[in-house]
Amino acid sequence: MIMITTARGLENTLRNEVAGLGLPILWAGGSGVKTEGDFADAMRLNLRCRTGHRVLFLIKSAVCGNADDLYREVFTIPWETMIPADGYVSVSSHIANETIRDNRYANLRCKDAIVDRIKERKGQRPDAGPEQTGAVVNVYWRGDRCDIYLDTSGEPLSKRGYRKIPLGAPMQETLAAGVIMTAGWDGNGNFVNPMCGSGTLAIEAALIALKRPPGLVRPSFGFMRTLLYDKKAWERIRAEAVPITAMSGKIIATDIDPAAIDAARRNADTAGVARQIDFSVCDIAETPAPEGGGIVVVNPEYGVRLGEEASLIDTYRKIGYFFKRRCRGYGGYLFTGSTKLAGQVGLKSKRRINFMSGSLECRLYQYDLY
Repeated sequence: MIMITTARGLENTLRNEVAGLGLPILWAGGSGVKTEGDFADAMRLNLRCRTGHRVLFLIKSAVCGNADDLYREVFTIPWETMIPADGYVSVSSHIANETIRDNRYANLRCKDAIVDRIKERKGQRPDAGPEQTGAVVNVYWRGDRCDIYLDTSGEPLSKRGYRKIPLGAPMQETLAAGVIMTAGWDGNGNFVNPMCGSGTLAIEAALIALKRPPGLVRPSFGFMRTLLYDKKAWERIRAEAVPITAMSGKIIATDIDPAAIDAARRNADTAGVARQIDFSVCDIAETPAPEGGGIVVVNPEYGVRLGEEASLIDTYRKIGYFFKRRCRGYGGYLFTGSTKLAGQVGLKSKRRINFMSGSLECRLYQYDLY
């Protein structure tokens, strides 16, 4: 069994992604999607999932009443066939068990069982610690049911590898992809992104339009640091990805800050999509919206981390003006964490979709711009 985790609000999009890869849906909920597959499928999900956070490969399900039970169950797993004796292992967990007051204690017991088992079988103990730079084991423990996974992603899949210059508080890549896919854009029509910042929305839009797997640029994944990694199988999985080279519409990204546009261009170049995006320095009011329609997506500051609400009222009014005056025939989308500021746009939204951006609840507002 494979569990792909995601942020709340993206579970339906992730479900469609997994089903689109030909894998069965065993369960889908607020924390992600469960499917069935082998280790090669887990590698393929790491390469292709746009909205998944981590791909967890189930090793064992057990009944554990306390930490000693956990140690015994983990020790029975043949870790010597999965984790190099001269490697490195870390343990992360999500625990709701009345005997565990501090997850770090459970992590320690799990880690001890893993390295003790490998030492017994191989005569050498792998190093262990909190950094996720080697093999990563994930423990999901609720009540007396405990699932032990290999985290085949290692670092979250949101870390695509292309955003070398993030600027202020950029949108997470998986969230950006989810917003675009929720808006229904697949490369047909134009994609307009004023206030583009470091370019995440525009870059993810280009990856979607070109059908380019988001993991192609990323240099490493957690599965590469396990003994289950089959390099030839991985090369075949990568070779199966055949991006297209042309799009029917344009992708336009603008920002009033020249430093933002410079950063966005560099990030797009690293992602391999710089040629597909028209970047320019200009105010939102001057952002072009080409004939033919499409969608326009704006992710402005919203008074948390980057600015205060009162100082952003004029910005949101300008967004509403831009929607009304320049974007007729487009679908308009505003992503924000402030309902108060969204009200300053001056348009009635057709739909509001809830998302989580980190620990902050945000909304995607949809407007029909006739």
